[in-house]
Amino acid sequence: MKRTLLSLALLLTVAAPALAGPQDAFKSNAGADQAVAIFAGGCFWCMEEAFDPIKGVKQTISGYTGGHVADPSYNDVTSETSGHAEALKVVYDPSQVSYDHLLQVFWHNVDPTDAKGQFCDRGDSYRSEIFAVNAKQIQAAKASKQALQQSDSAPSPITTQVVPAVTFYPAEAYHQDYYEKNPLRYKFYRNACGRDRTLDKLWGEAARTPES
Repeated sequence: MKRTLLSLALLLTVAAPALAGPQDAFKSNAGADQAVAIFAGGCFWCMEEAFDPIKGVKQTISGYTGGHVADPSYNDVTSETSGHAEALKVVYDPSQVSYDHLLQVFWHNVDPTDAKGQFCDRGDSYRSEIFAVNAKQIQAAKASKQALQQSDSAPSPITTQVVPAVTFYPAEAYHQDYYEKNPLRYKFYRNACGRDRTLDKLWGEAARTPES
């Protein structure tokens, strides 16, 4: 669905350069008082919109990670041969927002029961996955997943994996802040994909962005 939309609506921008080169997933590149979290939740445009308003989030970068191809392009990733997932790198201030809260934002913006994509976007590149940058994040993410698995109100079974972070490759420039730069195209895609309808069914009032 998203690839079709891009082919029709972004014909003049698909050749745009990447935002930057590969980034060490373990560094924020934004100061010693900030930290990094990396989440894959299907369409990274939608994940940017979910995390940008959170107090304490300083920057979000759409990109690719988890695969075996160096410096992948959007076409490489959506070909389903690179092993990468569309992902979001979140740079945040731990004194303002906790990793545990970011995990809650993540869960309530994905369908964690879907092992073959997210919403209308099908394929491994649209999988939901948590890329933990250190042992503390791995522990927290696994504990959060276990709590959901034991909750009577959470969807099941949860197929989202928790894995160690690897190299993160920023996506092409036209993908960054897409929901802000192209609001009409973005809203059309999001509505057609049924993302909000599915999230409402899965999470009810907690869908999308839970309260702090």
